Amino acid sequence: MNSPNQDEDDVPVKDPVKYGELVILGYNGSLPSGDRGRRKSRFALYRRTKANGVKPSTVHILNTPQDSKAVHSRGQHSISFTLSRNQTVVVEYCHDNDTDMFQIGRSTECPIDFVVTDTSGEGKECEDPSVAPSTISRFACRVVCERNPPYTARIYAAGFDSSKNIFLGEKATKWKNPDGHMDGLTTNGVLVMHPEGFPEDNRQGLWREISVCGDVYALRETRSGPSRGKLAEGESSALRDGSLVDLCGATLLWRTGEGLLHAPTLRHLEALRQELNAGRPQCPVGLSTLAFPSLPRSHSFPFLPSLEERQPWVYLTCGHVHGRHDWGQRPERQEARGGEGEGAISTVRRECPLCRSVGPYVPLWLGCEPAVYVDAGAPTYAFVPCGHVCSERTAKYWADTPLPHGTHAFRPTCPFCSAPLSSTPQGWTRLIFQGPID
Repeated sequence: MNSPNQDEDDVPVKDPVKYGELVILGYNGSLPSGDRGRRKSRFALYRRTKANGVKPSTVHILNTPQDSKAVHSRGQHSISFTLSRNQTVVVEYCHDNDTDMFQIGRSTECPIDFVVTDTSGEGKECEDPSVAPSTISRFACRVVCERNPPYTARIYAAGFDSSKNIFLGEKATKWKNPDGHMDGLTTNGVLVMHPEGFPEDNRQGLWREISVCGDVYALRETRSGPSRGKLAEGESSALRDGSLVDLCGATLLWRTGEGLLHAPTLRHLEALRQELNAGRPQCPVGLSTLAFPSLPRSHSFPFLPSLEERQPWVYLTCGHVHGRHDWGQRPERQEARGGEGEGAISTVRRECPLCRSVGPYVPLWLGCEPAVYVDAGAPTYAFVPCGHVCSERTAKYWADTPLPHGTHAFRPTCPFCSAPLSSTPQGWTRLIFQGPID
C-alpha cells in the first residue's frame, strides 16, 4: 500500500521497475500485529509514475525569524541549519526529474512512506512508547533512487517533515564543508554497513555514519556524541545488495531488485521444508517422526503453546535433534556458603541422551524471511540460543555480522528474531538429524 502523500497515479503500474526492498531484521516475514499499510516488516521501492525527488538549489543566510518564515512559506523543500539565535542557513531544494524519494521514520505523518518502530529483540515491537521511549527519529532517513539504469539508491540521514523541512537546531552536530555547503548529523545518527561481494562472500564492511547531505563519516565516539567522525574519503552512500541501515532501534536490510531475483523465495523455502520432512527425521528417545510446521506457524513470537506435537527440538551444545521430551533433566544443587539448607540454589540442565553433552534444549523454527538468506542451501544450521533454522552459509554470515547495540556496542543477532547470538563458541550449531529406523 502506498503512503497517503502519493498521488493515485503513483500506484505501481503493470511490471514496474523495482529499485529494491528494505527489510526490518527480527520479524521473520511479518510484524507480530500483522503488516498493515505503511507499517510492515518489508517495504518495496518501485519507480513512481511521476518523479518526486528533490535536489539542492538556492542557499539563504537569514538573520531574523521573519526571514526564515518568508523562505519556508514558498512551499519548497528545505534544510535549515540554525547556527545561533541570530543566524540560520536555509538550503532550498528544487524538483528533480531524475530521482524518486522514499522516506523512512517512526512518524505516521503523510511524508513517511515506511513507518518503522523499535525492535526490542525476539521479534517484538515496542507498542507502548511510554514504557521505553523510542530512539528512532520521527523522520529518520530518506532513500533517493535514480529513475534510470542502473537505478542507484542512495541513503541520506533525516527526512522532510510535513512542512517539507529538515530542521537542525543549535545543539545538533553541523558544520560547513571546505566547498562551502552546510551539512550535519541527526541526534542518534543513521549508520550504514556495505558488505563486500554480498551474497557470494562473507566479508563485512565497516560501519559508517551518513550525514544529512549523504556524505560518509567514521563513527562518533558514542551514538549521539557532539563531534562527527572523520570523513571517509572515497566512500559512498550508494546502497549495495546486502547493505545494512541502522536507525538506532531498528536495523534494515537493503536488497536490490536484481539481488532479489537470485534470492530464495517463500515457495523455495516451503519446498526445503517439505524435503526436510520427507526425510522422516525421528526422535531418538520417543522414536516418533518429527516435522517442521508450515511457514506461517513459524512466525510466532515468542514461542507460545502453539508448538506442535511433532515439532523438532535441539540440544544446542551438540546439535542433536529430538522431539519434545522430559528426558535428561539434571537438577543440581549448588551449595551456598552456609552449606545445606538455607541459601542453596537449585538449577536444571538438560543432557543429550546421545552424546551426554549438557546445555540448552529449545524448539526449532524455520527462518522464513527469504531476504536474509545468502544462498538457497538446505536448512541444516540453527542459531544459538533462539533455534531459528537456515542454511549453513546464512547462519555463519549473520553470526559474523555485528549489529549496533546501545550507544557504542555491536553484537551479532539472529536476523529472524533479533535475539543476541551466543559468543561461545559461536552463534550457531549444525543440526544432526536421525533418520527412520525402518
